[in-house]
Amino acid sequence: MKVLQILPALDAGGVERGTLELARALVAAGHTSVVVSSGGRLVEQLEQQGSRHRRLPVHRKSPISLLQVHRLRRLLLEERPQILHYRSRVPGWIAYLAWRSLRHDQRPRLVSTVHGFHSVNRYSAVMGKGERVIAVSESIRQHLLRDYPAVDPSRIRVVYRGIDPERYQRARCLDGAWSRDFETAHPLPPGGRRLLLPGRITRLKGHDDFLRLLAALKQRGRVVQGLVAGDTHPRKQAYRRELEQRVVQLGLEEEVRFLGHRSDLPQLMTASDLVLSLSQQPESFGRTVLEALALQTPVAGYAFGGVGEVLERIYPAGLVAAGDAAALLAVVERLLDAPAVPAPVGRPFTLEQMASGTLAVYRELLETS
Repeated sequence: MKVLQILPALDAGGVERGTLELARALVAAGHTSVVVSSGGRLVEQLEQQGSRHRRLPVHRKSPISLLQVHRLRRLLLEERPQILHYRSRVPGWIAYLAWRSLRHDQRPRLVSTVHGFHSVNRYSAVMGKGERVIAVSESIRQHLLRDYPAVDPSRIRVVYRGIDPERYQRARCLDGAWSRDFETAHPLPPGGRRLLLPGRITRLKGHDDFLRLLAALKQRGRVVQGLVAGDTHPRKQAYRRELEQRVVQLGLEEEVRFLGHRSDLPQLMTASDLVLSLSQQPESFGRTVLEALALQTPVAGYAFGGVGEVLERIYPAGLVAAGDAAALLAVVERLLDAPAVPAPVGRPFTLEQMASGTLAVYRELLETS
């Protein structure tokens, strides 16, 4: 089959990574993979994996983006994919309207994937307009059932995001040269413990909770190093400065390191004693939690959304009531003193399961009239 995926851009993020992973699986299975986006730094990787990229400016959150409907319609008639798969709202509206404008015998089958807890309004409702709607977790399925009653429950399929367990093996990430370089740049004091908060610098990721946790651990006499790994969008620079001021207020200048965007996150997770997931709102899935657990690094995270689902199945010792600072401190101290061993990562959280589940959705549609 030929599958055309459409998303805003190919820079960085969970949606982008999922698109590349599915594209790679499609090519490996002998299918044709085409991706439409406004471009980005991952285009080269996509094409090296055997997919084709078609560039259209489908990323702007503006009514002017609807001018791309006609261009996408022409592209669909040219490519003639069997599956049109969209993953976010602006490209979703462009794809849906282009699809609707085609004759029935010209239309590909229409699939959407809901990657997040979108605001509930008519703009977001397009994510439920696929002939099949993929939810990346049970939490997202419940969100659709609760907030979008117009979506027929029989069209929803849960296909969890996944990772390749072979890639996230602790022994592979224990790189001696990397460790020496990192320790030189960020030396850990004797007896110190390293805590990692991965994620973009946004208020929703819980950086303030992380800083308050470090301050509480320091007050209790523990030697800690807090690593913040994630890039800062130009529009979030003011919040980054606010965090830096908060570090000074809490007296954590020696303990906190802002590392920026990192391409070596598996190594960072392996070098850490504990990974935190402190998002202030439920995450749709929580991929970094799964990656850390696959690397046998303990995780403490708030017990809601997809993060709660992953921890409940693999590492219940790390579950923390959302926003409960005292409970977070207690769980973190327990995991630092006597870490439980994470269960092996397997079904349904593997990349193989994600790919096969998505292909099953495609086949189901193609086998129906």
